[in-house]
Amino acid sequence: MTDTHHHHEARLLLIEKVLLLKSLSLFEETPETVLAEVAEILEEEEFEAGQNIFKAGEMAHSMYIIFKGQVRIHKEEHNIATLKENDFFGELALLDTETRSASATAEKETFLLKIDQEPFYELMESRIEVAKGIIKTLCRRIREQNAKSFQQSKTQS
Repeated sequence: MTDTHHHHEARLLLIEKVLLLKSLSLFEETPETVLAEVAEILEEEEFEAGQNIFKAGEMAHSMYIIFKGQVRIHKEEHNIATLKENDFFGELALLDTETRSASATAEKETFLLKIDQEPFYELMESRIEVAKGIIKTLCRRIREQNAKSFQQSKTQS
């Protein structure tokens, strides 16, 4: 795979990465010392407006955090979500190598931080707080899904 993403000339400082991670619900209870370790495995990637980040059906190995820009999550032309700075997406890929359920496209020039599954697994093994953060987020997502489908089943009956 050729690297078409241009990396920022001014790399983010470790402290900037730690502050960004700290602002995510995923890591809100993770101590800064551990976040510094997470920050070290982050990769920086840039995308032009209209550029695909990933497509539905591709194998998933990474989660992304939006540092700057805007990302559209969609299935073909159907929009699922528009994500902005400090949002994250693709977090399921950190736990499970499955195919992407939707596509992600940069809507404007976007600067992302990417976490890959392999180094993240290693971090989870040594840092229980990181694993706990992910589990909490997934539980929250399942609860929200359940509430949504409960609402839908009520409106249908």
